[in-house]
Amino acid sequence: MRASQKDFESALRQVKLWKKDPGNEVKLKLYALYKQATEGPCNLPKPGMMDLVNKAKWDAWSALGSLPKETARENYVDLVSSLSAASEPPSPAKPAADGEQAGGDLVVTSENHITTITFNRPAKKNAITTQMYRDIMLALQAASKDDSVLTVLTGNGDYYCSGNDLTNFTDIPPGGPEEKARTNAVLLREFVDYFIDFPKPLVAVVNGPAVGISVTILGLFDLVYASDRATFHTPFSPLGLSPEGCSSYTFPKMMGPSKAAEMLIFGRKLTAQEACAQGLVTEVFPDSTLQKEVWTRLRAYTKLPPNHSGHHGAAPSPRNFNFYAQLLRDVCCVPPPRGACIES
Repeated sequence: MRASQKDFESALRQVKLWKKDPGNEVKLKLYALYKQATEGPCNLPKPGMMDLVNKAKWDAWSALGSLPKETARENYVDLVSSLSAASEPPSPAKPAADGEQAGGDLVVTSENHITTITFNRPAKKNAITTQMYRDIMLALQAASKDDSVLTVLTGNGDYYCSGNDLTNFTDIPPGGPEEKARTNAVLLREFVDYFIDFPKPLVAVVNGPAVGISVTILGLFDLVYASDRATFHTPFSPLGLSPEGCSSYTFPKMMGPSKAAEMLIFGRKLTAQEACAQGLVTEVFPDSTLQKEVWTRLRAYTKLPPNHSGHHGAAPSPRNFNFYAQLLRDVCCVPPPRGACIES
C-alpha cells in the first residue's frame, strides 16, 4: 500500500522525536529519500572535494536516480517504521571490571597482561570521532607504560570500524576548510606515529567489516586476526581522498603494487579470506569461534618468557617480541630517504 502524504508527515515528526542517533548511513538514506520525495531527482551541483559532508549527501541523493517521488515517500515511511519498531530502551550499564575505563565511545580494559582498546559505538558502526583519535592515542600511551604484554584493538557489535564519522568534517573553523584540513593532517600524523612508535606487539581482532583508516593502519599491526564475515574496504577515490596510515607504503610491501592499487586507488572491497591471501590478515576464524580461539591464543602469547641479557645476575630486559615488534615497524613503516640503498 502506498504511503499517503499524511503518513509521510507523521514519519517526519517521528524522526524528530528519536532520542538515539541512528548513525551516518541511516541519516544519509533518510536525507536522500526526503529530498527525492519532496523535490525529485538530484538537481544540485556536485560539491567540491573538501566539502565531504555535502558531497556524501549529494552522492546519496544522486544514487536514487529517477526514483518516483511516491516511491521515495513510501520508502522513507517504511524505513522510519522499521527503525522505530527495532529500537529498544537501552539496557542498564554493567559495572566496570578492574582496570577498565568504563563507558564512552572507547573502552579500555587490562586483564591477563593484555590491554584491550575497544571501539564502542555499535549503533554507528564504530565510526571514529575526532575525540576518539585523541582517546586512542592516550590509551596507547598508557599501554606502552603498563605491565601488559600485548595490546589489542577490536570493535563492539557487528562492525569492527566504519572509518571516520562524518561529523568530524562539519565543525569548520574561522580559517575555513583549508584550516580544517591542516588541523586534521597534524592530528592524523600524530595518531599514526603512536602506532609506529608503540613498543609492544599490536594485535587487531577484526570482528566485522572494516572501512577506511581502520583498514589502512592494519599494516602497522603485528598480528591481524579476522572473523570470516569481516570485509576490508578503502573507498578513498569516490570521496576525493588519499590513503592514509602509511598504507601507500605498507600495502605494496605486503601484497604487491598491483593488488595494493586495486584496493587503495580503485576501492576494491576484500573478503577476510582475500585479505589473508594478500598478507593483510594473519588468520581467519569462523565468526562463531573467533572470540574463544583468538583470546585463548593471545593469553598463551603473554606467557612467553622474557628475554634476559645473558649476564649472570642482570635484570631481565624487555621481551624478545617487544623488541622485534618495534624493529619490524621501524623497518616496514619508515621508508629510506630517496636515493638511499642498503648494502649487504
